[in-house]
Amino acid sequence: MLQQTQVSTVRAYYLKFIARFPDVHALSDAEEDDVLGLWSGLGYYSRARNLHRCARLVVRGHGGRFPETAIELQTLPGIGRSTAAAIAAFCFNERVAIFDANVKRVLSRLLAFSGDLSMKASEDQLWNHATALLPASTHPHAMSRYTQGVMDLGATVCTARRPACVVCPVRQLCVASSEGAPEIYPVKTRKVKRGTQKLSLLWMEIDDGRLWLEKRPSSGIWGGLHCFPTFENDDDLQVSFPRGLRPLLRRLPGFVHILTHKTLQISAWRVVLSDTTEISKVPKYLGTSGAWHVRGEWIKLGLPAPIRKLLEGAR
Repeated sequence: MLQQTQVSTVRAYYLKFIARFPDVHALSDAEEDDVLGLWSGLGYYSRARNLHRCARLVVRGHGGRFPETAIELQTLPGIGRSTAAAIAAFCFNERVAIFDANVKRVLSRLLAFSGDLSMKASEDQLWNHATALLPASTHPHAMSRYTQGVMDLGATVCTARRPACVVCPVRQLCVASSEGAPEIYPVKTRKVKRGTQKLSLLWMEIDDGRLWLEKRPSSGIWGGLHCFPTFENDDDLQVSFPRGLRPLLRRLPGFVHILTHKTLQISAWRVVLSDTTEISKVPKYLGTSGAWHVRGEWIKLGLPAPIRKLLEGAR
């Protein structure tokens, strides 16, 4: 959950998730919709799907016990080199280096490392430095304490802006601090290019409160989540809708939703159907993965944040 997401955002999700899935067996036995439902609004939904797949593989392929080395952990879904190192260091005291944003920043400043971290060669070089700096102690908690210490140093003292060098416990070792310009590290010149995408959403309901939601493909935006039917633009949405029912469509105020690498410009249309004839005309024009959901049932589903925002605003 903490991959690409701040602790303040994760905390409430984590507590609910652990209460529902207290161990790897409970998560393995769960349905994907239950997992995505508790993840709804947290974003980066591939993390939830990978976590679910990982739990099933651990239970079915490893007898319910996680592998104890970083190399083996990387064979599990959703666990890359840095996450594998974190698990191995914290849980099994393996001498391996994690490499999250906080660690990169601390080590870049400590060493005044001038390599461009947008380049893989430079990142690999700094990671080698991180490995060389690991404690040699055989104490059973040496790696967990060191790893947590470096992470916390980056999160609380060696921050991206206005690092608190005056209280830093490794100030005397830090080359960037002695140079008087810690903020110039880490060096990363390549900027993420943010694209823009337009989406038109069809909010369709029956006057008894049932909603039409479709489960999206596992790949792509909002993969595996339940969503209103989506279209590239308003024209496509209206053309897809039965001609005789188009006067019932009501356009809602548009809004913007920010993803990591993309800005979504969202247009939403709402229609409320009342009699049997109207209802029978609609689903055949839409996706086959859709279904009507009774009032309140959507609360437990995995929904994209914009969909949940629209529905909660109408409650």
